Amino acid sequence: MHLPTTTALRVVAALSQHGTVSAAAVALNMTQSAVSKQLKAVETLVGLTLFERARHGLVPTEAGIIYTEQARVAIGAMETAAVRTARLRHTRPVLRLHVLPILGDRWFMQKLIGFTDLHPDVDVQFVTYASRESHPGIDVVFRFGKGDCPGWAADYFLGRDVALVGSPMTLERGGGIAGLDDIGRYRLLVHSQTPLGWEQFFSAHGRELPPGREQFPLSYYALVIRGAIGGQGLALVPRVLIARELQSGELVNPLGLGFDSRNCYWLTTPSTRPREGVLKSFCDWALTEAARSERETAAWTGGA
Repeated sequence: MHLPTTTALRVVAALSQHGTVSAAAVALNMTQSAVSKQLKAVETLVGLTLFERARHGLVPTEAGIIYTEQARVAIGAMETAAVRTARLRHTRPVLRLHVLPILGDRWFMQKLIGFTDLHPDVDVQFVTYASRESHPGIDVVFRFGKGDCPGWAADYFLGRDVALVGSPMTLERGGGIAGLDDIGRYRLLVHSQTPLGWEQFFSAHGRELPPGREQFPLSYYALVIRGAIGGQGLALVPRVLIARELQSGELVNPLGLGFDSRNCYWLTTPSTRPREGVLKSFCDWALTEAARSERETAAWTGGA
């Protein structure tokens, strides 16, 4: 059996995360031609198309979703081995983080300099593709869900304030939203990990989800956001993740509608390890910055 190269696996994962060849090329520090060649090589090896072109970018096929998930596991195992061996050589304090891609793109890369300025001696390492089941040697894992993490101490981090959003084009095409009943005229984008989001939204407003509404499932918030911007339908997205799109007008939050979701982002650390030293400093900083971000986003965008 022939297996894809590590580079090819990274290309598949990056395309699934970023949605375009150009964005994946920038993230991987490769040329667009090289990214396209790697994708073609993997699809030839697998014998199936892994991505389909849509108006808002590349969307993983069923085979692509399977391959992306396993690519993340494989890359995570290799990254874990590399970082654990590198840790044996380090004399500087090392802080290993597992950060979900959407948080890395829309929060950490903008905020982390605040921590590194305060702690220039700390070597912060990101393990992006760690598996869900095992996080050996990782100091902090950021998770999405309800915060039930056996074996881990969990603190609420970000994302509880979820906004109903759509592009100006989508809202104009559908006649606008003057009340909850008008939502039934639109296609609903669904984050596949939070399929009950729309039911929770309507329940929070004392209503039931209108029956028979067309739903469009997408695997990642990055795809949900791109789909909403591209006019594919209405979406429910944590407000803090789309502050710049709401400010720029690429996305609109009609009537300020939204809800407090039970699914959000959590900062977790191993329950067997006390939060002290560098770990405590990082957790305190991250939680303080996250709370500030949500307050500022609510003030800028009219959220709760």
